[in-house]
Amino acid sequence: MDNSSLLIPVILCGGAGSRLWPVSRELHPKPFMRLSDGQSLLQKAFIRAIYLPGVTDILTVTNRELFFKTQDDFDEVNSSGITVSYILEPFGRNTAAAVAAAALRIAAEYGEDAVMLVLPADHIITDEAAFQQAVLRANRLAQTCKLVTFGIRPTGPETGYGYIEAKSEEVLRFVEKPTLEKAKEYISSGNFLWNAGMFCFTANSIIRQMETHCADILHAVRQCIDASSLKTGQGLTQLELSPPLFRNVPGDSIDYAVMEKSKDVAVVPCSIGWSDIGSWTAFGDLMAPDQDGNRIHGETALYNTRNCTICSDDRLVSAVGVENLIIIDTADALLVAEKSDVQHVRHIYNGLKNRNHEAYKLHRTVHRPWGTYTTLEEGDNFKIKRIEVDPGASLSLQLHYHRSEHWIVVSGMAKVTNGDTVLFVNTNESTYIPAGHRHRLENPGMLPLIIIEVQSGQYLGEDDIVRFEDAYDRTAANDAITH
Repeated sequence: MDNSSLLIPVILCGGAGSRLWPVSRELHPKPFMRLSDGQSLLQKAFIRAIYLPGVTDILTVTNRELFFKTQDDFDEVNSSGITVSYILEPFGRNTAAAVAAAALRIAAEYGEDAVMLVLPADHIITDEAAFQQAVLRANRLAQTCKLVTFGIRPTGPETGYGYIEAKSEEVLRFVEKPTLEKAKEYISSGNFLWNAGMFCFTANSIIRQMETHCADILHAVRQCIDASSLKTGQGLTQLELSPPLFRNVPGDSIDYAVMEKSKDVAVVPCSIGWSDIGSWTAFGDLMAPDQDGNRIHGETALYNTRNCTICSDDRLVSAVGVENLIIIDTADALLVAEKSDVQHVRHIYNGLKNRNHEAYKLHRTVHRPWGTYTTLEEGDNFKIKRIEVDPGASLSLQLHYHRSEHWIVVSGMAKVTNGDTVLFVNTNESTYIPAGHRHRLENPGMLPLIIIEVQSGQYLGEDDIVRFEDAYDRTAANDAITH
């Protein structure tokens, strides 16, 4: 089969999204943020990709911990049955490693002449027709062995984006995020475009360029792939990268590692309604302002409040006599920031991470392959959770050394393995799991199973878990997320 015109979208789903904390967290990063229409940024990237002419397969590179969330998001919108393959990273090594892994995988699966369209999962593009035309131009250029980037025609002097100096489709140079004064110079010259971080090239072209400009990254990724597990079945393919070997891969962005060094780079200038949603100000711009300039998601009670962005899914937010603020409320964290300082939210995220505070990593409600759990309350030697298990799903067979658990069924029926005993627990019934007992919770019914779990013990850390059997293949990784 001639694969010279075969287009494979590659969706890169990762990153911390630290500037969009507290909604974006390490295990719920920016691509999973839902917009007012109910769709996540990741889902919008997927829909954008499958609507491209001729696309039948999509490759997604994401973190192993995000696989099930990614799969769930895709399943919600994949009505056309597009085939999705995955490359699962054990941890981040930046975009050069992700692109290298995707290129090597595509070359092996589809041939070296297949064209890759690299799309970050956390961008907004509002003009789909213009986007498709830009991709068509990029595809043609890619087939001439060019590395193609997309340059957004700027609408103003933006300091949060990198720039591309260009002459027609020729890239003259890449420029780092500028000062406001420099950005104004770039705009007035008419020769600069915003760097969208989207790319198009054949698998062979990017592999050859990486051999020249970052051979250490390419060779380390190739060694990792050769030693990694490839799983196929049930309409999907997963390449799970080996943690010890992936740790040897140098971290660098594809921009620094290749694009800024190569002499074979072309740019497609375009106006596609693009934004990378890099701050809460940009996120607020997606919402229509009220008569006072406030952009609101959720319930509010405001007086003499102007030009604020306020988001809350659960609680009423009130504000009096303030303006130009960002107010973001979640179940376990509240952010209040001046709009002029909103780019510095990442310092809060990094500070929480340095303290190993759970709020940088998880929300109070955590999505797992089998359902969700929500931490309701915790104190000295106890923690209370609400656990919801999907119909037909089960938690892993596991044990905890340092805590006991008391399960109370509030809705549905539970099948419980407790040591050597298997029993069914109905609504308004309970069971007790002593520390050190192997146990499993299953939902054999057709409706969601909801239980209240009361943990007690001297240590209630989420890393006190040993898995023995798991329907979602998490025993080897033995990740630090409970259940």
